[in-house]
Amino acid sequence: MNAVEIEQAISELAEQPFDPAEFPYAFLTAFGNKDTTIKRLRSGGTNKSDFAGPWGGVLQTNNIHLVACAPGAVAEALAALRANPLTTRAKAKFILATDGLELEAEDITSGETIACRYVDFPDHFGFFLPLAGISTVKQIRESAFDIRATSRLNRLYVELIKDNPDWGSSDRRDDMNHFMARLIFCFFAEDTDIFATERLFTATVDRMSDRDGANTHKVIGEIFRAMSTPIAKRAEAKLPRWADAFPYVNGGLFSGSTEVPRFSKIAQRYLSHIGGLDWTQINPDIFGSMIQAVADEEERSVLGMHYTSVPNILKVLNPLFLDDLRAELEAAGDNTRKLANLRARMARIRVFDPACGSGNFLVIAYKEMRAIEAEINRRRGEADRRTDIPLTNYRGIELRSFSAEIARLALIIAEYQCDVTYRGQKEALAEFLPLDAQNWITCGNALRLDWLSVCPPTGTGVKFQADDLFMSPLDQAQIDFANEGGETYICGNPPYKGASEQDLNQKEDIGRIFEGRCKGWKSLDYVAGWFLKAADYGLHTKAVSAFVSTNSICQGQQVPILWPLIFQTGHIISFAHTSFRWANLASHNAGVTVVIVGISNETSVTRKVYSLAEDGQVALKSVENINAYLVPSQNVYVSSSSRPLNGLPSMDYGSKPADGGYLSMSLQEKHDLHLTDDQHGFVLPYIGSAEYIDGKQRFCLWLNADSAKKAMANAAIAARVERVRQFRQKSTKRPTQEAAATPFAFVEVRYGKREKGAAPFIIPIHTSENRQSLPVGILPLGAVVSNAAFALYDAPLWNMALIASRLHLVWIATVCGKLETRYRYSNTMGWNTFPVPKLTEKNRADLTAAAEGILLAREAHFPATIADLYDPEKMPANLRAAHDHNDEVLERIYIGRRFRNDTERLEKLFEMYTKMTTKVSA
Repeated sequence: MNAVEIEQAISELAEQPFDPAEFPYAFLTAFGNKDTTIKRLRSGGTNKSDFAGPWGGVLQTNNIHLVACAPGAVAEALAALRANPLTTRAKAKFILATDGLELEAEDITSGETIACRYVDFPDHFGFFLPLAGISTVKQIRESAFDIRATSRLNRLYVELIKDNPDWGSSDRRDDMNHFMARLIFCFFAEDTDIFATERLFTATVDRMSDRDGANTHKVIGEIFRAMSTPIAKRAEAKLPRWADAFPYVNGGLFSGSTEVPRFSKIAQRYLSHIGGLDWTQINPDIFGSMIQAVADEEERSVLGMHYTSVPNILKVLNPLFLDDLRAELEAAGDNTRKLANLRARMARIRVFDPACGSGNFLVIAYKEMRAIEAEINRRRGEADRRTDIPLTNYRGIELRSFSAEIARLALIIAEYQCDVTYRGQKEALAEFLPLDAQNWITCGNALRLDWLSVCPPTGTGVKFQADDLFMSPLDQAQIDFANEGGETYICGNPPYKGASEQDLNQKEDIGRIFEGRCKGWKSLDYVAGWFLKAADYGLHTKAVSAFVSTNSICQGQQVPILWPLIFQTGHIISFAHTSFRWANLASHNAGVTVVIVGISNETSVTRKVYSLAEDGQVALKSVENINAYLVPSQNVYVSSSSRPLNGLPSMDYGSKPADGGYLSMSLQEKHDLHLTDDQHGFVLPYIGSAEYIDGKQRFCLWLNADSAKKAMANAAIAARVERVRQFRQKSTKRPTQEAAATPFAFVEVRYGKREKGAAPFIIPIHTSENRQSLPVGILPLGAVVSNAAFALYDAPLWNMALIASRLHLVWIATVCGKLETRYRYSNTMGWNTFPVPKLTEKNRADLTAAAEGILLAREAHFPATIADLYDPEKMPANLRAAHDHNDEVLERIYIGRRFRNDTERLEKLFEMYTKMTTKVSA
């Protein structure tokens, strides 16, 4: 269950009559416990509680100890739960006691407590989210209102669509979304005095609607009509007296059709409940992302999970321009002239998000700018001064109409809240209505629109242009910038979409930008289009851009396709956040591994690299250059090499059968061959990546011209060989067809220079991104490495120490890239290019010992599989220590000490690679 579903479930529980015997089980059900789990608790099988109250208690191991107690005994019951040794023994995270009137609970780990009326405990649902396996971040706890509001709006939305199915069709979806945006404004306005009377909207709808809700749509329609009618035209409009109490809002929000979907009695009740919330608590920067999911069928199942947290947004905005503004504020001190100059500069700044969604980045940028301006005004003794920062300087493009509408509404709400904070309620109200009718959030396809038209670098006029008539938002007004000639900052979190995930329209979007400019563009992520559009924008004006992106555009094959185009426009990478997890909730991890890349056409700026240190803290380093791999190094591109450039042994794929699956077999299929004693040598262990990592048993026929004659005496073997022959004859590939002449043998046989039976190293082609090292290993004597893995056939043991190191892993992750999220190994890109210093005999001996230490640590846990041993949550301490020792030995060879973080590792490796390739080419 997600946070919104949990909020809904506990809200429904609080609304029901209190049943003390049933409450503990209903509470746990609301937090996602399955029926079978509840059944075992009811039966006593898993209930560890010995609470002596009339209804007993429920103690769920590693979760909660809770009890329904006698009236007035809540505090006493909670103290008893806290003191109960079973609570500690069962490692309960929470204790909770309630009598149906009051409720108290405690987080045993943090000591945090809540005490409230029973009917109000849903207000504290965020406190209990760990019960559902959700490790809440601070922002979730602080945005409890936004989740509650989203939950209620979702219930209303679903109920209205059920009663008005035509409003859920594609033809009317925009009407439904516009209606929801109007409701949100009304709820906010009635709780913030924008409407003169408290709860004016909700109370009017409740009072004027029939009990069955049959006329609710007419009541709301008249209210909407009133808010679109200027005061001077009210008499002519012949509004009902009760509707005439609503102010003129304008702003395009209530213009056009006032049609409203029909309400059932249940829908009308939901509307009333939503109005009962305290909408002064709304966070427009978070709420927008949540509410857009209400209207999106694909996102509704994960409501509340996909908002972008404020700290993550600031990772983009701070280095993009906010840090610079704060530094200038600090330097200005109390100098009124310098403060005035900074304020004038800020008034001209344009922030442009060409993938704005519901406006998160724009809202945060606006609020942060207002905070800086407020401090300027305070220092100048002008605390009540009206803001000089125009809302229309915050531009966006968004493909979905509802998200674009919510973005504009979120900015309007943010402006009002800032006015209240910095100037007071009276001044904010005096200037809020009517709303500005201009719509500065453009609804359209950002990769087809002309950004220079949406956010022009000079002049104030805006004219929308698109390269496709049908993509041009012709129904939107042209908007003037309030101030001329300012700086432009482009930012956002565009859709990622790997090459294989793009639909035909998205592939065409990328093609329009890249085709004719580079080869291989079809393998680019969708987000690459935003980077090149930003670089093209920067050809015409001073601009700095920064986007969140999957780290794949700075790894592997995409690097030499995308980044030369960007650098050719005169842009440099001005700052970068190296890979980190863009996550929202730990158990519903909507995040991916991302980077933040800032590009600028101002080449004199100081470049900055932000990276995660070993202790998890963000480390900042000022550098001379940042290359396309986000490494402080020269602009170099790692190219594949057919041979090792580092003097290391050759690595190759394992042997390739091209057999239709008939030369390989499972253990049972091996038994079915009924091999005689002298035939067992015809079948050998056959190991690829999956077999090696998961410990699976697989075998293969391993024959040559001589042994095949003897093997054919076994009818089962002969039958398999014949099937191989038939398979190869039908192949469309000439080499495979030719191999039909020797159907008993693999098409590509690789054993190295050593005699048959030597033990090779095996290197999986793909491995989990959660592992801290590549799980290289040595196979048993006589094992055959399949072509689903790489192998070193003629390598000394110290080579294993190189492959198993953190140094090698970060090199592979950077230059080879990934498949989905897994590391993808390449011999030509990763092994042959890996920079290795000149090693002494002692170095080799030390590395050999380190590799032996890893093998011995693994052996101590036989028969655990590689998958078991390298699970980051379960990795044995001695194996972890062996790898740590291996890293220390190797890294001291490179620089005489341990590297501080992966950025420093890559910096050294790229320095060495540059020297190595320069030497080779010379």
